[in-house]
Amino acid sequence: MREIGKPHPRLPLPAEGQEDDPQRFLAWLGEAIPMVEHLGIREMQRDGERLVWQLALTPSLNDKGTGFGGALTAQTTLLGWCWTTLWLRRRGLARDVVVAEASQRFLAPVTGDYRLECLPEAEEGPEELARQVAEKGRGRITLVQRLWCGEVLCLEARGNYAVLAASS
Repeated sequence: MREIGKPHPRLPLPAEGQEDDPQRFLAWLGEAIPMVEHLGIREMQRDGERLVWQLALTPSLNDKGTGFGGALTAQTTLLGWCWTTLWLRRRGLARDVVVAEASQRFLAPVTGDYRLECLPEAEEGPEELARQVAEKGRGRITLVQRLWCGEVLCLEARGNYAVLAASS
């Protein structure tokens, strides 16, 4: 059982230049953030700079039988946190990441299982984040998350994620 105020142990970093095993990362995430096991994440995959989750709708149903906005918002925010954390880990950096700002636009009801995609808002975003972290020891990146139910774009979110300086 997690204790309030006590950080969860970090997952060991993958070998330099390697990706985290998606299932291992999701298992650790579920231990680190207890609500994750209730989000309906079925699969995680990376495609270049795009991070994708496949999710079941059932755990996030609202009273109308469609996706609950609060749950969907939590998922988009967490996906951006995961994108940033995994980006750092691929570079051998174990750093704390926090969301600094987030917004969502709900475009259509979510009526079935869905996928969430996250990618940098600007093509140069990852390069700029790398420069900031190298020069200042910290940085920020803006990410876009899109929720697709089949071919229908149901939600678009943006988040600004901050990489904190290493603890001394």
